[in-house]
Amino acid sequence: MRRQQHPSSPTTPSRFKTICVFCGSRQGNRTSYHDAAIALAQQLVSRGIDLVYGGGGIGLMGLVSVIPRTLMATPEIIGETAGEVIAVADMHQRKAEMERQSDAFIALPGGYGTLEELLEMITWAQLGIHRKPVGLLNVDGYYDSLLAFMDQAVEEGFISSSARGIIVQAPTAQDLMDKLEECVPYYDRVALGLSWEARVVVVKDDAGADSGTISVSGI
Repeated sequence: MRRQQHPSSPTTPSRFKTICVFCGSRQGNRTSYHDAAIALAQQLVSRGIDLVYGGGGIGLMGLVSVIPRTLMATPEIIGETAGEVIAVADMHQRKAEMERQSDAFIALPGGYGTLEELLEMITWAQLGIHRKPVGLLNVDGYYDSLLAFMDQAVEEGFISSSARGIIVQAPTAQDLMDKLEECVPYYDRVALGLSWEARVVVVKDDAGADSGTISVSGI
């Protein structure tokens, strides 16, 4: 995980000190995805926001992490990432540390990994593990199907209408940042004192014998 610092004199003050960005390890097939990544990087720099990211230097993430460095007039080396490096033990600790280091989250277009990270931050907000805005940069309607799924889940009773409001979405980086600046984070359920240390519970039957059911919990 990496944290990249902003220039000392932002042109547009922000309520956020750090924002975590999730996006693809590939650049995708449309130039609009490339352009959106650069536009988001420029927004972060102009607002003086530190970037928190997974550490990769390729795909859209390579664009987001390299562009601020370019704008700050520091040397650019292809494939090399910048900023403070925080080593973690595993993927779960990586996400937990990224959440801890960040004041908000933004997902650009991406694949399985991006979707998994986005949904985990949404779930943590629903559980009350954090009260931080979650933004979706919906470039060229890339996430329209995902948003439609969430609307369907509300209609079918699997997601509450209030929890549906966790996601803030916009088609451009500037629009999204403006919305996030004004966002009041979702606050419905509160889960205090959670521990993410996994524990395994073996369920026993009435006679005290193992039932063969194992429950694994991270809370």
